[in-house]
Parts: sequence; structure tokens; C-alpha cells
Amino acid sequence: MSTVQDYIDKNIQTFQNQLFELLRIPSISTDSSRKEDIRKAARFLSGHLEEIGMDDVRLHETPGHPIITAQKIVDDALPTVLIYGHYDVQPPDPEELWDTPPFEPTVKNGRVYARGASDDKGQSFTHIKSVASYLQTNTELPVNVTFILEGEEEIGSPNLVPFIKDNRGLLACDMVLISDTAMFGEDQPSITYGLRGLAYMEVEVQGPNRDLHSGVYGGAVDNPANVLASIIAQLKDDDGVIRVEGFYDDVKPMTPEMREAYQKLPHDDEEYKKDLDLQKLHGEKGYTTLERASARPTLDVNGLWSGYQKEGAKTVLPAKAGAKISMRLVPDQDPKQIARLFTEHVKSIAPDTVTITVDEHHGGHPIVIDLDFYGLKAAAQAFEDIYEKEALFAREGGSIPIVADFKKILGVNSILMGFGLTKDALHSPNESFSLKDFHRGIKTSARFLELLPEYS
Repeated sequence: MSTVQDYIDKNIQTFQNQLFELLRIPSISTDSSRKEDIRKAARFLSGHLEEIGMDDVRLHETPGHPIITAQKIVDDALPTVLIYGHYDVQPPDPEELWDTPPFEPTVKNGRVYARGASDDKGQSFTHIKSVASYLQTNTELPVNVTFILEGEEEIGSPNLVPFIKDNRGLLACDMVLISDTAMFGEDQPSITYGLRGLAYMEVEVQGPNRDLHSGVYGGAVDNPANVLASIIAQLKDDDGVIRVEGFYDDVKPMTPEMREAYQKLPHDDEEYKKDLDLQKLHGEKGYTTLERASARPTLDVNGLWSGYQKEGAKTVLPAKAGAKISMRLVPDQDPKQIARLFTEHVKSIAPDTVTITVDEHHGGHPIVIDLDFYGLKAAAQAFEDIYEKEALFAREGGSIPIVADFKKILGVNSILMGFGLTKDALHSPNESFSLKDFHRGIKTSARFLELLPEYS
């Protein structure tokens, strides 16, 4: 194993340069004009997998963006690890808030700044380079490895689940390895064993058939922007409790053991506020900041639009108003059920002076993995060996819907081996990734593959 670890140390600059090449490709899945850029990223990765010595590298066409698979089967008696990642990224908007160009990787203070640096190109690339380090040194892989890399994660992975269902044999494995989460703190490795689910909705309020002069029509016609504001204000109470009828019916309460485990995690509300430039925190009454952010369900407005948005004044009564609203879910909430309850609630509180449309965009189920799973234990030991610090186990507030899908379709658990940090600014301007953790991530991944047969 020292041969592999030495190879990683000696070639880390080359690995970084290869990552930077990938980061330069603006593979934005939400932007239809970037279709060729997404394909370029897919070709880059499939070519790289062939170059490092993976077998059966395939670029699968879908109704959307390509899915890449590759395999290296060493021995059927060994565990098989399915490594998942995504090569699409969020839009860089608002670009004017970036200190450096979002698709020109820039290194500052030991971090690389670029869209996708942490989510998820940098993190998923760690596993490609760890496997490459075995193959390039002619060191036999300790396990069988299959890669699956998609280009639609940021738009809800519409073609991934059908692909998994149609390719159960190709993707058969003992566990899935994913790096698309964050460590609990800098130099504090942690493993995510639970993720919240998601129900993402859009509400549109239609009033008159055109924008109206507010002086001529104001007071005689209900304003869609005002109506939308009223609807949103009724979705939660002052204590942060969601008022959608039936929303909490299937929520599993936190056990005393869960709450005790949260108390052991290093967290400081004052530092948390300082990092966000906030005077005061807010959330569901009766729960701590960490519990609110990862173990309790939420409802948040993600976007609002209506009326005049440009500089100066325009006295307009808008014809339409809209909002995008996400709800993070916990076991055992079902995203389809929550979407239905939300739709019924919004329509029940809307006045008959406007027309309400509620659309469901995408969602995913929450999941919690048993801490006794041997893959988690091997991952924890790998972190400890490389970071020289005991790994913590924590739940995360974000959603990776595919984790629940892997469990449902393939019947396997996922190992969420994140190397990012909350300060990486995912989905925000100036996204970045620590090059130190890129280096340690490759080494940890390689160590995990080595340890896994011992724990199986």
C-alpha cells in the first residue's frame, strides 16, 4: 500500500492539473445552451477512465445527458464498490459576485476557486485518482470497482433511476461510494450517515390578463404579489413550525440517543453566526441548530419573482407572481405525499380573486444508514489513518436523492465519504475546494479500498 500512497504524493501536482482541466468545462446542466459542454466533460472523463486502465468504459446516451460507466473486476469473491459522482454543475450566477472567473480555476491560500471545485468534480475525481494510483503502479486493486458518473444531478437526475433499473447487472455491487458531502469541520473528518429528502415546488399566482397601472387599478384588483406574500406568510408560524396540514404525520421523532449524539459534535452557535454575519439564529422551537439543520424537516422559499425588477420606479400592478419552494424531509416522510399535501394547503388558503398553479419539480426520499454497516467502519478507519484523527458520524441537511434510489433498486447502502467543507460555498459565487483535502481525499479513498476486505 505504501507504493500507492507514495505514488499519490509524488503525482499530486499532475492530479491537480487534470482536475483543473475538468473544472474549465462549463458543464451546466440547467442551461440547454451548454449541452455540448456537458458532452465535452463526459468525453473528458470517459477518456480519462480509459487512460488510467479501467475496463469496459462506456458513454451511455440518455434522453438527456450521457451517463458514464467503467469497471475493473479483480475477483468475484471480493467486495464490489460502485463509485458514483456527477460532472454537471450549478450555474455560476450571479457572476458579478465572483472574485475570479468561475470556469478558470484559480488557486488562492491553498484552495482552488471554480464552479464545481467541490460539488462535485473535485470530490468525485478523488476516487478516479485513487483507483488510477493502483492501476498505474501495477498494484492489484483490493476490491472490484465500478464507476457511474452522470451529468444531470443538478436537475434532479431524471434519467439516472431508469438507467439503474435497466442495468442492475452492470451495476451490481456490495455498496456505493459517494463523495458529495462535507466534513464536520476543517481537519475533522466525518462520515455522513443520514440525508434529508426533498420536495421541490413552484407556485404561480395569476391575476389580471396583463400588468396594470397601480394608480388606475390599485384597490380594485387583487395584486398577485400581495397574494403570494400572504400565502408564504401562512406556511410557517413564528416558531418555525410548518403549518401544512399533515406535514409532520410521518416524521420519526428524534430518540434521546440521537439527541445525545448531536450534543457530542463540536459546534459553536456564536462561531456559526459570525461566519454568516448574523446577529441571531432562527429555527424550529425546541431544537438545537444542528438538529434543525439536519434532522428536522424544513420549508424554505428559494426564489421569488413578480413585477418590476430594474432600477428606478415603475408603478405597476403585476399580472403574475411566482415562488420556488423547497421542503427538506426526514424519515419517514414521502416526497410525493408531501408535494400533495403542500399543493392542497396552498390552494386551500388562496383567495378566489386569483388563479393558483402549483407544480412539483423533483424530489427524493430521506435515508439513514445503520452505523453497524461494515463499509462505514472501514471508511472511518481510512479517515483516521490518513487524517490522524477519529472520524465523527453526522447527519446532513442536504439531499442526495440517488442514495435512497440505490438502496431501493440495488439493495445496497451508500458510504458518504465527503472531503468538502461548509465554507466551500456550494451553489454560491466563489465556490472552492481545499487542495489539501483533494490530496488527502485521494489517499483516504485508496486506504478505504485497501481496508474494505478486512471488514467484510
